[in-house]
Amino acid sequence: MLSQSFKRAFGDEDRYGPIKTSVFSATSEKLAPDNSMDLVLTFRNVHSWMAQGIATKAFADFYAALKPGGVLCVVEHRLPDAREQDPLASSGYVQRSLVKDLAKDAGFVFEAQSDINANPKDTADHPFGVWTLPPVRRSAPPGETPDPAFNRQHFDDIGESDRMTLRFRKPAPQKTESPDAP
Repeated sequence: MLSQSFKRAFGDEDRYGPIKTSVFSATSEKLAPDNSMDLVLTFRNVHSWMAQGIATKAFADFYAALKPGGVLCVVEHRLPDAREQDPLASSGYVQRSLVKDLAKDAGFVFEAQSDINANPKDTADHPFGVWTLPPVRRSAPPGETPDPAFNRQHFDDIGESDRMTLRFRKPAPQKTESPDAP
């Protein structure tokens, strides 16, 4: 069932057509029938899938759902590749090379990247991970009372996280000419 906020934003079937949703989890079935989707977009989710141990499954499910030639676009908080990657991505940051490897291992071909979501002011080393920055603005560990004395100014000046924006494609089968072709 669609949330009310999602329905308000995207529930205009005259504009978007019928909206179908699916569940994704460690035990979920297919996201969509095999080879049925043209495009998959994911925004700032890879770190959560890593924390749950389902990142490999996510990319495999996307690959199965996409038609040959279909596109996967990934936006994720960027950890510099020179920094050590926490396997659970507890800071919320993920190395670009790791995302590219997850996609490649699933069968995708890397096509392009954009710096449209880059923020060179983000050092990716904040006391409460990416959630220290706006819009979350965390000032205490999860589950603890926010610290009213926490000095936010430096983190607010950084703004939102530095993010990678990557595009991958599911390869289309190579067309071969028939030996009988003129």
